[in-house]
Amino acid sequence: MVEFREIGVIRTPHTDVSDMPIQPAGAEGVKGSVEVHPEFVEGLRDLDGFSHVILVYHLHEVRETRLTVTPFMDTERRGVFATRAPVRPNPIGISTVRLDGVRGSTLDVDGVDMLDGTPLLDIKPYVPDADERKDVRVGWLAGASERWKRKRSDGRFG
Repeated sequence: MVEFREIGVIRTPHTDVSDMPIQPAGAEGVKGSVEVHPEFVEGLRDLDGFSHVILVYHLHEVRETRLTVTPFMDTERRGVFATRAPVRPNPIGISTVRLDGVRGSTLDVDGVDMLDGTPLLDIKPYVPDADERKDVRVGWLAGASERWKRKRSDGRFG
């Protein structure tokens, strides 16, 4: 058994799974905040020097697991690990968001694609030299990059 504890909560304008952006690329300009619990605030020191952070969170409204899914960006069934569908064996989400500021225990962020009240598990700074990869293949998603920005959740995984 592996256990995690939440270190904070993510606040967003998204209160229902339907019509949410399916990735941060489709949530540009959507403001939110991250409220870090008091006992973890010291860990925010020096974070304000970064432009982006990676939020790791629990997909707390997911109630089922599927090993194959028809993802938002396709009409064919795919293995869940070849998708970003939330109905995973371990419902963990990640999003890279713009860090607009740090105010005490609160991070102001842009590009939120998660539900309001989502439990936060971790925060990591986005570092291009460590995180960006060259010569990337995107499998069945080839040619879909602009569709990320327009696609919205339709509730199929909620």
